[in-house]
Amino acid sequence: MGVPFEALLPYGIIIGLFGVTGFGLSFVKRWANDGKRPRRGIDAWDRLVVMERDLRLTGSLRGQTDNPIAPRGFELNNPWKVMRE
Repeated sequence: MGVPFEALLPYGIIIGLFGVTGFGLSFVKRWANDGKRPRRGIDAWDRLVVMERDLRLTGSLRGQTDNPIAPRGFELNNPWKVMRE
């Protein structure tokens, strides 16, 4: 005896909504990372030094440049923060 298709409709809807949610989450992550795959295993060095340098050079946390000469004004764009004691 077969299973009526009405019993399988909720499962199809649930699986479809999981697929839509997964696709939407993947799209938002890629959009937030300038179309690149999300970074994994980011430590303090990557967050505080590398990503901040990329932001100052290109204007994006994920942007990278292969230009060996820094743009004008970069020598004055010091990443060190002023500390008040």
